[in-house]
Amino acid sequence: MSIQLGIIGGGVMAEAILARLIAEKTYAPEEIIVGEPHGARRDYLQKTYQVKVSPDNQEAANVSEVLLLAVKPQVLDRVLASLAGGANRPLVISILAGVSLQRIQKGFPDHAIIRAMPNTPATVGAGMTAIAANKMVEPDQLAKAKAIFSAVGNVVEVPENLMDAVTGVSGSGPAYVALMIEALADGGVLAGLPRAIAQKLALQTVLGTAQLIKDTEEHPAQIKDKVTSPGGTTIAGVAVLEKMGFRSAIIEAVRAAYRRSQELGKK
Repeated sequence: MSIQLGIIGGGVMAEAILARLIAEKTYAPEEIIVGEPHGARRDYLQKTYQVKVSPDNQEAANVSEVLLLAVKPQVLDRVLASLAGGANRPLVISILAGVSLQRIQKGFPDHAIIRAMPNTPATVGAGMTAIAANKMVEPDQLAKAKAIFSAVGNVVEVPENLMDAVTGVSGSGPAYVALMIEALADGGVLAGLPRAIAQKLALQTVLGTAQLIKDTEEHPAQIKDKVTSPGGTTIAGVAVLEKMGFRSAIIEAVRAAYRRSQELGKK
């Protein structure tokens, strides 16, 4: 069976994608090769997932139809140098945060390239990935990229100039949600609940509310209004959140992350 997918880098996100692709039968193990410099990591990936591994990035690039770049941005130039001069022309997909299509294009001139941003929940198959393609990408190649990231969650396509905004919402968003869950649980502890119970209540409340909004397709404000009865407990709590600037704080956090992503992308 020929190699369909080459992965450059065998870190946490690469492994999460690899595991889900195999579990979802998007690719068979024998269709995947991972280029990874560390021997212990190569051995682990080969034994755990039965994929082919190699210390040579060029080997992975030369035999793959799709090449997924999953290395740290600070080593990108070295990795691109190791891939230069190959005769193969795979679809290149980059999950490097803050790295533009133009920068990837320098290492892969005249290649079809897709920039992707999966978020941390992708490691448990519940991610949100935004993708942006260059002009060389054909519809069937775009479909392949969507299939890859659908294995780790949901996928949306956006113009590249919106990728910094994506960073502010879904890229950094898991940290905001985690903070909210922590604060909600802390509030429960303050009110007298045992920590374990407060944590369970907070976590399931966030999960359940997200599922409710997703399934009903109602605006979040409609869900909020259904819970807030006149003169009741919830509206009293909502009034405090408004007074303390909860909504504005989230909006400003997204804007700060968006601006910081723009700054990093220029470096």
